[in-house]
Amino acid sequence: MGTLDVPLNFLDQDYQELQKRCITNKKRYVDNKFPSDSSSIDPKKKLGLDMEQIEWLRPSKIVADPQLIVKGVSRFDYSQGSYLGNCWFLAAVGALTFQEDVMDQVMPVDQSFGEDYAGIFHFRFWRFGKWIDVVIDDKLPTIDGKLIFVHSKTSNEFWPALLEKAYAKVCGSYADMHAGLVSEALLDFTGGIHVCFEPAKTSIDLWSLMYRASKAKALMACGTFQGKSSDNTVLPSGIVQGHAYTVTGVYKVTCQGKPVRLVRVLNPWGKGEWNGAWSDKSSFWNKVSEEQRSKCRSLANDGEFWMSMEDFSKNFEDTDICCLSPDFLDNSSECSWTSTCYNDSWVAGTTAGGCLNNKDSFWTNPQFRVRIEELDKACASGQCPENILVSLMQNHEKRYRSQVSNYAIGFSVYAMKDEKLPPKFFYRKRPVKDSGNFINTRHVMRFFKLEPGEYLIVPSTFDPNECAKFRLSIYSKSESHKRNQKPEMTYV
Repeated sequence: MGTLDVPLNFLDQDYQELQKRCITNKKRYVDNKFPSDSSSIDPKKKLGLDMEQIEWLRPSKIVADPQLIVKGVSRFDYSQGSYLGNCWFLAAVGALTFQEDVMDQVMPVDQSFGEDYAGIFHFRFWRFGKWIDVVIDDKLPTIDGKLIFVHSKTSNEFWPALLEKAYAKVCGSYADMHAGLVSEALLDFTGGIHVCFEPAKTSIDLWSLMYRASKAKALMACGTFQGKSSDNTVLPSGIVQGHAYTVTGVYKVTCQGKPVRLVRVLNPWGKGEWNGAWSDKSSFWNKVSEEQRSKCRSLANDGEFWMSMEDFSKNFEDTDICCLSPDFLDNSSECSWTSTCYNDSWVAGTTAGGCLNNKDSFWTNPQFRVRIEELDKACASGQCPENILVSLMQNHEKRYRSQVSNYAIGFSVYAMKDEKLPPKFFYRKRPVKDSGNFINTRHVMRFFKLEPGEYLIVPSTFDPNECAKFRLSIYSKSESHKRNQKPEMTYV
């Protein structure tokens, strides 16, 4: 249970049974666990909506010929609603539309408004290591007959609105989707390997990594720097501050005999574009071949645009990549990546020792051993020197996403020489690598290089006695893992 083939029934609702019951009774499904009222939209009244204006309508009451999908799924199908700040979710949806196999995982193909329609749909999401199947009815919140949240540009297409409703149900309500990190939705759509980089700071050849990721059918997104306020201020360049975008293309063109590395980006608003170099109307497009220009350039005001990697690095604070396989990290046929995942927890008084500042209790944190093997020359000379990716995710299992208060989390990596750890090991040893500053977020990761040898990874919260479940994932080239027994330590 909890696999993609046999997902868990979210809130114990079985899609097949509920659909069969509706068809037998000739009734359309009504979801009493996500009711058509204010509790499903905005239970704490944060969005400023007049609930008396809202009417929940089935698609057949909005248009004459509702369809789940019209002429395939596309990143241009939808626009973000004006009442809800969930660009992080919709940027991930834009990436999802590129990968048909992943889309079919999230939105099973056995449903439509045609035969066996009963007002019931289901979607699948990966949540903290397990796949869940989420059932919804197709009643959607409207004002004056128009959808108030995400809406399709084709009036009778409803997959974006129904997908958003299913995810809102998982989060607790539509309002619980307000504000977030795009990595959260990317992981929930794929259950894959996630990496995040700051383009302006990373030493990795990020464009090459993004190019390999695009060939590996990865989902990619990026976020801009936050401005002085929390508002999504549109800069003179056309870039929106504090906003999530989808990465939709990675391509190299030849401009006046020189190669130029480009990145294509999509604004989930469905409009509003970069107006600098390599934008739709940029004169640079006149300096490339007709073949490359016709392949890449579009003059439509659809929110999608190209920019150079240099401008991308200046304008976007972070880049998220999520892929079903870690092979894109190096993409060398001489190397294979193996993975191990651990589900564990920090428990107050026993295994919640806090960060290294807490010398007397840090050693009580869960500890995991990893061996880095020496690679042969063919593998070691791959496209990137990094040989290990460590990912840490915390899980608080709250029904409402807005009630989750993530702890500041991180991890430290220690080199080991002996099988047994001596007393005061953590007093004397300094970590050889760590996750950086502890931050209040659901998920942290680090991609780095370790010399061959044996290491100890210690995940922790910043303060001691902070309780949470966590999932530690380790991806490395030619490695082996085993859970380490806690060393005997003495207090001083």
